[in-house]
Order: sequence, then structure tokens, then C-alpha cells
Amino acid sequence: MSLIGSQSPPQAGGGAPLDEPPDPDARDAHAPRFLERSLLGVAHMSAVTLDGRGRVTHWDRTAAELFGLGRGQALGRPLTTVLRLPQEHRAAFEPDVYGYVWCGACSVPRVDNGELAEVGWWVYPIDRPGSVEGDPGIRVLALAADLRRLRADGTGLMMDDVLVAQPDGSAHRAAGARLLRVEPALSPPSRGGPRAAPFTRHLVELLPVTGTAAEPITSRVLGLGGPAVNLSVHVRLPVAPYRGDVPRALRVRPRAAAAGPPLPDPRPEQGMEAMAVMEPLTFLSEAGQQIGSSLDHLQAARALAEVLVPRLADFAAVDLLEGVVADSAPPAGEIGETTRMRRVAVAHNDDPGRWEGTVPPDAKLSFQLRSPFVQAMRTGQPVHIPRVGPESSARICASLGLDLRALYADRALLIAPLIARGRVLGTCELLRKPDRPGFDDLDLAMVDELSRRAALCIDSGRLYRREVQVAQELQRSMLPDDPPEVAGARVCYRYRPAGQAAQVGGDWFDAIPLPGCRLGIVVGDVMGHGLTSAAIMGQLRTTVRTLAAQDMRPDILLRQLDVLARRLGEDYLATCLYAVYDPIARCCRLANAGHVPPVLVAPGGDARVLPVPPGVPIGVGGEPFETVEIHVEDGSRLVLCTDGLLERRDRDIDQGLEEMRAELAGDTRPLDGACDALLATLGAATPADDIAIVAVGLDGIPGADVATWELKPEAGMVPLARARVAGRLADWRMEQITDNVQLLVSELVTNALVHGAGSIGLRLIKGRTLLGEVHDDGQEMPQLCHAEATDESGRGLQLVSHLAERWGTHRTDQGKVVWFEHHLPRAADPQEAGR
Repeated sequence: MSLIGSQSPPQAGGGAPLDEPPDPDARDAHAPRFLERSLLGVAHMSAVTLDGRGRVTHWDRTAAELFGLGRGQALGRPLTTVLRLPQEHRAAFEPDVYGYVWCGACSVPRVDNGELAEVGWWVYPIDRPGSVEGDPGIRVLALAADLRRLRADGTGLMMDDVLVAQPDGSAHRAAGARLLRVEPALSPPSRGGPRAAPFTRHLVELLPVTGTAAEPITSRVLGLGGPAVNLSVHVRLPVAPYRGDVPRALRVRPRAAAAGPPLPDPRPEQGMEAMAVMEPLTFLSEAGQQIGSSLDHLQAARALAEVLVPRLADFAAVDLLEGVVADSAPPAGEIGETTRMRRVAVAHNDDPGRWEGTVPPDAKLSFQLRSPFVQAMRTGQPVHIPRVGPESSARICASLGLDLRALYADRALLIAPLIARGRVLGTCELLRKPDRPGFDDLDLAMVDELSRRAALCIDSGRLYRREVQVAQELQRSMLPDDPPEVAGARVCYRYRPAGQAAQVGGDWFDAIPLPGCRLGIVVGDVMGHGLTSAAIMGQLRTTVRTLAAQDMRPDILLRQLDVLARRLGEDYLATCLYAVYDPIARCCRLANAGHVPPVLVAPGGDARVLPVPPGVPIGVGGEPFETVEIHVEDGSRLVLCTDGLLERRDRDIDQGLEEMRAELAGDTRPLDGACDALLATLGAATPADDIAIVAVGLDGIPGADVATWELKPEAGMVPLARARVAGRLADWRMEQITDNVQLLVSELVTNALVHGAGSIGLRLIKGRTLLGEVHDDGQEMPQLCHAEATDESGRGLQLVSHLAERWGTHRTDQGKVVWFEHHLPRAADPQEAGR
């Protein structure tokens, strides 16, 4: 329902009418004085004006009360600085950027106390009037109303001469009426008529200009559509027997008016007229609910076509711009010479197949600049042709590129633009058969209202889908693709996103190869859902990978992650479990930050929940983390997960953890099968939260594939190291790479002897590659540098970088380790040997 009318003229700096009633002279002369106007409601409104730079030039008393900011504090400042407007609505107050009239609602924090005010806006771009005496340079007129106050106090509601409820909140509640929703809207544009003069007079009282300077502003507002409100009202339905006319229970007899004598009983014909008024409003309410019942923008377009037939048209089609159909941003500029659109919905009551065969749904169309479809989109006004004659039919068909003259001939045509948030989305086309009356003013108003609602639903659905897609793509891009292949361990991932698209979460998991053939395993869960949680998850995952490369103890890594999270912001809260598996020492070191503990499955099938200290979540701070070390047998399995797998409405985390332990006990299936069984047994098909599982097979590296030597820090240790390396490579039948490996070992051992300190150790590990490590007690890390032709040293690490596949350094508790990797000979490669 559109809220229009006013009860009384506005006071200075106070309320303003939403629209003016018809001429009271046309009313019944014997009606009471307060019924001389078909008033529907009163709203207290403020008027704010901006100049070409977006600075406030007028700030009235109502604006000061609504936003908690005095006139002196607002004048001369940009509105976006004065008020904390939502980012997506700021362009509406910049005419050079936006360029369209805009109405909508948003929450704005009050300046004085920070409380959110629910504000309805009607923002009009004002054309430059040129050289007009007294012109203050107003480029934007913004009318604002307190929607929360309007919803709480209610509105005076009249239908013809029947007063349903006075403009009093208590009267509404006593009558069983409850106002559910208030949405800003625009009344149909008008340039004159009985409504124009009173509306113009009241609007001028709110403006800082008078006379000829106010005329361009008032005419602009009238031409774009005056402020109005859409209401959703809950009314108690009375029950009464039918007496051949309107039941007496439906005839509201007000007790007394604010001014004037008591109302007489309404006549039966007046009750029938009231019911006739209610029928279009009921249709608009039901149609609006059907259009807005889906978050899919294409479904909203199809619903629009379906509600129009047969109530308002015999044929309805919705055509959207290609960019809107593809979920991308619609063009912000002018419509081009050829506008490409797509027909997304068709509804009609003609013979089956009469329209689908000519222009089927999902057909791509190209409209020329002079077509009525493009005209409606360019002007923002509907195009109405009462009867399509031969000339009009030929012109329309030429613009479509199809011969549909037989279908358009002698029909009433109405093309309504679909515009939301100042952007053109497409058109809605309506046709009526020749034997049906054409579109009247009421039909035009109803189509305009439904088109506005549908355009807003289409644009909201498009934006919603784009936000969901961005969050999902961001989340997928930040999760690992395939598990790494490392010696002594097998890794398996499983991930199932939340069932609702809006519940995109912040679960992350990773397996990170570490020096010494060790494996870092991490599972985390950012608190909350949505795009922000996905972005935080990506930052924390990147931080963990960076810290893990420095080979920190698990508790130190979590402490560093906690410090960084608190620096980034208060919303950076997450649980995290980090574990490091050493396949040579056959141990696992773990630290926990408020996450679900893992389950360890022994080779014999016995499963137990590891006693890891719970810790506090990342971002809380103030509490230390603790590392525990657990020895594991070869053939064991370590399973980590997020709480989405364990927690459900009918099951808490502890119960879910016990069910997970019982499910893993005695499971001899491969890792993939075990993970799939966990998802099938414990995870919901459409979970309320994301589910992440990381299963690691702890196979270990055989002792025969590891060689370790302790070297005395003296000059003769270099030839000794070369000899021992050659002997072990011969035992492993890897003589082909002996020369390269000896040279690599010589350089690193020499570097440790010259620049290191304390004892020197050498270790070779045969895994997927040959790993060589040289450790000493020194703290100075070697650096790769460029040696000039005349330099006598500095080429050792350049040679290592050239011969090795990879090399690097990392600190230990006693000193440092410099390592290199060299590829295995084909015969010694475990993957080649198994083929």
C-alpha cells in the first residue's frame, strides 16, 4: 500500500506531507470538515540540501533531531563526512556519479550517541538552473524520515469517507492493526493537477529558497515522483454473517474526531467502495510477497511475469540486460545504439505455444535505440500505447528483428522499465487482447509499483549471488588443492561447505612439508561466517605457512599467530590445532588453541583422543600455549577435524568426538575410504557449518634409509665426510649421483667449519628425494651472495644452488641446519621401483 496524503500543513523545520489529497472542493459539501481530505497518513520529514561538491547547504530542525547533529556542525561539510552512510548508498548523494532519483532505507548511526536510526531517504538530483536570481546552487535535495517512529506511531488510515483508524498508535492497536514494514517509495510523477499546487506550497516551506529559485526544485521533484511509503499491515479479520451488503461489523464507526461532529454510519455503497479500494491493495501485497519470496534474481523476474497474468495483462515478458543475467554489474552509462538483452520470463493466457515459439524464454534480443523498449529504459518512464496500430507494430517488430505484427496488432501495450538503485536492469512488457479494455490509471500505478518491487528484488538477488560467489571463490582459492607428497607420511583431505550459501565459513586446513622430512599439519576455524570470515581465514592460513617455514615449536607458532591476530583487529578470533610429525624420530608434537583434539588410531585399530591441552582461541591473548610430544608407531593414523563434523543440534562436541573415535577404531580401509565414512556417518548432507577433515597416515622412514655422522671440527673432516657419503650412496646403489652429492656435502661442511661453531653433524635421508643436512651450533645464517670475478670466496652457496633441486636453512634449539635436496637416480626412485 502506498502511504499518501497529509493531515495538516508541515511546521517550520518539522513534518512534511508525503503527498497531497485531491481537491477538497470536489468532495461532498455535507461531509464533516476533517473528512474533506482523503488523508492516509502523516510523516515527519526533514529536508537536507547539498551543493555541487556534496556539502550541506541546508540542515533543518528535524534533521538535527533525527541524526543528533546541530545545524552549525553540519553546514558546509560533506554529507558523507557528517553522516556514516553505508558505502553502497553514498553514490546516490553524488549527482555526477549517480544521476538518478533514489529512495531507500538504511541504518545511520546518530552522531551524539551512536545509536542506529532507521532512516528512509528520497534523494533527488537537481539540474543546474542556470543564472537564476537567488539561486543557492542546490544540486541534491534529500528528504529523510524516521521509519522507526512511523512504524511505532502508525498512520491515520481512511478509505473514501470511512475512517478506519485515526493517526494514533493506540488507535491502530485497539483496532487490531499492526504495521509490519515501512519501505520508502515514489508516487507517480506529475507536472500539474490538483495535487501539484498544495504539494509545491508545503515543499517550499521546507526549502531554504523561495520564489523563482524554488521552482526548478519543486518541478524536478514532481517530475521524478513525490515521496511515498509502502506499508505492510497486519489487520485482524472480523467474522460476521452476510446480509446482502457489507456486514455491519466491517463498518467502522469512530467514536469521535479530533475536530468536528461525530461521523454518521457509512452507507452500504460506501462499504462496497471501500472493498473495491482494498482489492488492488490486497493484490499488490500478495504479488509483492510472491516476487520477493526468492533470492534468485531470475526467479524474481519469472514471478513478476506470472503475477501480471491474467490480473493485469494477457501477456507479460521480462527482458533483462545481459550483464544482469550474468550476475555482473549492469552498465552505469547510457544505453547504446544496440542494447543486448535476454528474455528471462514469459507468461500468457493465449493458446499454448503461441508466444514461446516466436520469442522463447532465454532468447537473446537486440533492441535498437529508437525502440519503445530502449525509450523506457533511457527515460525511466513507462511507454504506453493504448492500441498498437500497423505503424507502431511495424516499428516494434523492426526493433526486435522479428515479424510479430499479428501478435501485436490492435493490442494495448505497456512497457515498464526495471530500475533499482539508480541502475537500469531491463524492461517488463505487458499486452492486452483487443477485446479487453486498455490500461487505465490504476493499472499503470499498479504496474509501476510491481515493477519497482521486482527490480529491487532482481538487483538484490543479483548482488546476493555475487557476494556468495565471491566468498566461495575466495574460500576455495585459499584452501589447498592436493595433499603434498612427502616421505614417511600420507595425507588425505575432505572438505564440505555449509549447506546455506550465506553461511560461507572460515574453516581451513593444510599440510606443510618441513625440513628434515617432517610434516606440519594444521586445522583451524575462524569464528563467524560470511565473506569477512573467509578473508580472515586466508590471512591466518598464509601466516601459519610463513611461520611454519621457520621451523618453530608448535606452541611458539601459535603464540606468534595470536600476537599477529590481535594486531590485525578484534574480530580475528579462531581456534587452531598445529602438529608436527617427525617420521625419523617417530614422534608427533602438538599444540592447541581452543580447537577440537585429534584422534590417534594405532596400527592394531585401537583409537584414542589425544590428551592435548585445550588452550584459548587465537586472538584472545593472555594465556600461554603448551606443546606435548607423543611417540607414534609406524602404520598409525592421525585424524584432525573441525567442529562442523561433530556438533549438531542433537549432539554436542564431546558426544560427537566419542562417535568419531568409535567410527575410526578398527577401521582398516584406506585413508580416502575412512574419511568418506566419517562424512557419511557423522556429517550432515547439508551441514549448518563447514566440515574439514585431515587424515595422515604415519608410516615413518626405515632406519636403513637414514645415515647420521658426527664430525670433529677440524680440517681433515671434509675428506672423511666425502668418503662416508660415497660409501653410503654405494650401499644404496646410487653411484650415479655420488660426484654431485660429494660436492654439495663438501661445500656445506666447509662452510660449517669456517663460519659455524661447536660440533658438526651430517645426515643423509633417502626418501622421495635425497636429503642432506649439515648442522652446527652457530647462530649466523649463511646468505647467498653474488661473487665477482676477482673474489676469492663466496661461491660455495652459488654452487649448491646450481647443483641441488632445493636448499635452505632453518634454526634449531641448539643452532642451525643447512640442507639440500637432490633427485634420486631412476633405479633408486621408490615410485619408479614400484612400477
